[in-house]
Amino acid sequence: MYVTAFYLVVCLAVALWPPTGGRRLGRPDERPEFSDFSWFSMMFGAGVGIGLLTYSTAEPVAHFVSNPDVILGAAPAEAAGTVRPAYKWTFLHWGLTAWAIYAVVGLSLAFFSYARGLPLTIRSGLASLFGRFLSGTAGHVVDIAGVIATVLGVAVTIGYGARQLASGLFSLSGAEWLSVDGSPSGAAVFVSLVIIMCASTWSALSGVSRGIKWLSNLNMALTFAFLAFFVTVGATKFSLVAYFVGLFDYLLALPQMTIQVWTADGGATAAALAKWQSEWTVFYWAWWIAFAPFVGLFLARISRGRTVREYIFGAIVLPSLMCLAWMALVGGTAIDLELSGAANRAILDADLSAQLFRMLGLMLSPELAFLVSALVVVLLITYLVTSADSAILVINTINSGGDESPKTRAHIAIWGAGITVVIAGLLLAGGLGAVQTAMIIGALPFSAIIALMALALVKALLCDGLRERAARRLQARPGVDM
Repeated sequence: MYVTAFYLVVCLAVALWPPTGGRRLGRPDERPEFSDFSWFSMMFGAGVGIGLLTYSTAEPVAHFVSNPDVILGAAPAEAAGTVRPAYKWTFLHWGLTAWAIYAVVGLSLAFFSYARGLPLTIRSGLASLFGRFLSGTAGHVVDIAGVIATVLGVAVTIGYGARQLASGLFSLSGAEWLSVDGSPSGAAVFVSLVIIMCASTWSALSGVSRGIKWLSNLNMALTFAFLAFFVTVGATKFSLVAYFVGLFDYLLALPQMTIQVWTADGGATAAALAKWQSEWTVFYWAWWIAFAPFVGLFLARISRGRTVREYIFGAIVLPSLMCLAWMALVGGTAIDLELSGAANRAILDADLSAQLFRMLGLMLSPELAFLVSALVVVLLITYLVTSADSAILVINTINSGGDESPKTRAHIAIWGAGITVVIAGLLLAGGLGAVQTAMIIGALPFSAIIALMALALVKALLCDGLRERAARRLQARPGVDM
C-alpha cells in the first residue's frame, strides 16, 4: 500500500516540477515516433488488457454488494445509498495509483535509455544508484525478477481472458462443451488459451510498428464503439452521475484510501476490512506491479521523444479517465438493472466471466444481444492478443539485453510457447487461484525494484538539474567563454 503511494507521488512531482517536466525523453530536438492516437492506443491496450472487460461489470457490482463503507455500516448493501462508495473504491483500483505503477517504470527506463544511452532493459533503471555493479550477477537478478513478474502477471490476465472468451463463445454458439454449470469448461479455456497465444506470437513477430500498432488502433476504435453503444442504450444518466460524482469522491478520498491499511486484529469488523483489502486492493496492486516490467518497458519503447510532462499526462491521467468512464458506463448499467429489479439478481449471481454477457442478454433483444456479444468477443481477442504480444516482445528484449534486431525472432516464438505452457500448467495445478497466488509471489520482489527505480530516477533528474544550473552560472560569469 505504501510503496504504490510512493510511485504516484514521484510521478506527479517530476511532472509538475518545471525543470523536470519539460525534459525530453531523448535528444532535445527529438520528436515522437508514433502519432498521439497510436501512442495512446498501444499504451492503453498493453496496460489494461482483458481486466477492463472482465471487471467493468464485475467490480462495480461486487462493491455494490460489499465495500469498506458497507462493512463499517456507513452505507447499506445492494441499495441506492451504496452506489457512491462502490464507485469510489472501484475508481481506486483503476485510477491514478494503478497507472502510476506502470508510468514510473516506463519513465525510468525511457530516461536512462534515451537520455543516458543505456540498453532498454530493467537493470538500466537502477543505473544512477548502483552503476557498474549492475553489469554482472546483480543486474541479471534484477532482469530475471522482471521476467518472472511479467510471466506471472500475464498469466493472470490471460487466465481471466481465456475464461471470459470461452463464456463469450458459449453465449454466441450455445455449444454445451464450452460451459459446465454456468462456468467455462476446462476444454474451452485451453482452446481459448492456444488461440490467444498463437495470435499473440504472430503479432509479436511482426514488430511494434506493424502488428502491435495495427491491433492497438483496432482496439481503441472498438473500445470507442463499445462505449458509444452504452451511451446510446445503457443507463446513461445514471452512469454519468456515477462517473462525475464518483470521480469527485475518489479524488477527495484518494490520500486516505491509498495509505489506509487494515489489520485483522481488532475484532470482526477489522477482520472483514482486512479480508476485503487483501482480496481487492492488495491483489490489484500486485497485479499491476507484476504487469509493470513489461508495460513499463513497452511504454518506454514507444515514448521516445515525448517530454516527461507529456508522458505522465498520457500514461496516467488519460488512461485513468478512460478506465473510469468504462467502469461507470458498463458497471453503472448493470447496477441500474439490479436496482430497478429488471435483473432480479441475474447479474449479481452470474459467474465473473459471464456477467457482462448476462447483462447484454437482459437489456437487449436476442438479435442485438448476439451482435453486441460478438463485438465483445472480438474486443476480448484483440485486447488479449495486444497484452500478450507486448509481453512476449518485452520479455525477449529484456533477455537479449535490449537487442531488438531480427536475430531475436526465433526467441520471440520460444517465449510465446513458453508463456503458454506456464499458464496452462498453473491452470491445471490449481485453476485461477494458483495463478493468482503465483502472481502475488512474483510481484513482491519487483515492488522493491520499482521503488529503487523511482529513487534512481529522482536522483538522476536532480543531478542533471544541478549540473545544468552550475553550467549556466559559470557561463554567466564575465570573461568565461563556453
